[in-house]
Amino acid sequence: MKPRLPLLALALLLGGCASMGPQSENEPIRGPEAVPVQGAIAALQPVRAGWPGQDWWRSYGDPQLIALVERARANSPTLAAAQARVRAAAAIEGVAAAALGPQANFAARSTRTHFSANSNIPKPLAGNWAWFSDASLGLSYEVDFWGKNGAAVRAAAGRLNAQEAEAQAAALAVTVALVQAYCRLDQLYVQRDLAEAALRQREQIQMLVAQRVDAQLDSRAELKQAEIAVPLARAQLAALDETLALQRGQIAALAGQGPDAAAAITRPHIVLRRQAGVPDDLPAALLGRRPELVALRWRVEAASGDTEVARAQFYPTLNLSALVGLQSLGFSHLLEGGSRTVAAGPVFTLPLLDGGRLRGNLGLRKAEYDFAVDQYNGAVVEAMRDVVAQLTSLHWLAERMREEDAALDAAEQAYRLAEQRYRSGLGNFLQVLLADTQVIAQRRNRAELAARAQELDLNLIRALGGGYAQASAPATPTR
Repeated sequence: MKPRLPLLALALLLGGCASMGPQSENEPIRGPEAVPVQGAIAALQPVRAGWPGQDWWRSYGDPQLIALVERARANSPTLAAAQARVRAAAAIEGVAAAALGPQANFAARSTRTHFSANSNIPKPLAGNWAWFSDASLGLSYEVDFWGKNGAAVRAAAGRLNAQEAEAQAAALAVTVALVQAYCRLDQLYVQRDLAEAALRQREQIQMLVAQRVDAQLDSRAELKQAEIAVPLARAQLAALDETLALQRGQIAALAGQGPDAAAAITRPHIVLRRQAGVPDDLPAALLGRRPELVALRWRVEAASGDTEVARAQFYPTLNLSALVGLQSLGFSHLLEGGSRTVAAGPVFTLPLLDGGRLRGNLGLRKAEYDFAVDQYNGAVVEAMRDVVAQLTSLHWLAERMREEDAALDAAEQAYRLAEQRYRSGLGNFLQVLLADTQVIAQRRNRAELAARAQELDLNLIRALGGGYAQASAPATPTR
């Protein structure tokens, strides 16, 4: 019977633990197979391409852009703060991991004590002063029967990995914001070119009308109408120059520089050399390519570890401790063998009545786990939608550009015909004005579509994760 007594005692201890109460099922984690997108992607017939590279901004072939991005990634306070959060998470993981190993402490003291004359202290100490000295080395180790400390380490590691992924997400966001601003600068220069072309065209119309007025072929009313368009075109140029200056200032700020650096930013030279496409392993690999998704997945892992810690707190803990030291009154006998003191043994701790504190803590952790899973599941759906949305816009942009090219060609031909008829006296000035307005409008529409192509190319790179690839995948959470 004696060998069975420890097992019986352990059974009684477990039976006396605080009750967890009824436990609900955890929220299921959604994988790529739960969000079917292959049909939608196949219908758009995109070309096949690889994942974006880590330095994808170099593919635009603009040395100035490359330098600005590298400067932004090196000097951004946002990225510095993200790295500080990573270091803090690494320190917390180290604190959690310390609980898995033994702990050792050394303590020494020497105090001058006056002993009471009316207590149980015998003569000659009673009523007198004396030095009390001791030195001890203590060892302790918590036996992690239920995996509480291991789960705490997994939770801390999950948060560290999440912070690292979030730092990558912040770097991608800073880079995308700067490239977007740079593309906007490129588009403003294109708009300014169109405004200059419109100004030259209207100046030519004004000269033509003036010649016809001198030849008494037109009245001064037509000349005044032609003159109105010229200052309006110059005003548009001035407005664009203002916007260009402000845009250069924004780019300098995104690159971590002051306003003085804005003047050194010259006209962009962005070239889109590639066709927009998707990798062969989409959508399955997307979950490890978008840093915000990876961060949320690690948050799920951390919440799973927290839940295991809360569950393990219902069970008894076993600490093994030992102490060896020296104690004596005064200094002269401290190092003698008779001053030695030794203690060793296990310490059991068992929660019995806690007013529902442990149950409430477990319920909180399970709710936090479900919240983390729901956040991740929602982000998976949004990530898939994001990729398909960019591909859809790119698909129809190509059709729009073909039609816009045809419309622009027709508008330019109509303007040339209207001008020729006006020169020869077969047409009137109103026809020239209408044709001029249509040409300018179509040129702007074509420029806006080219800008849209840049925007969608950048959005697709972002939707595909911007060159990020997770180093490791989180383990399957305990249900």
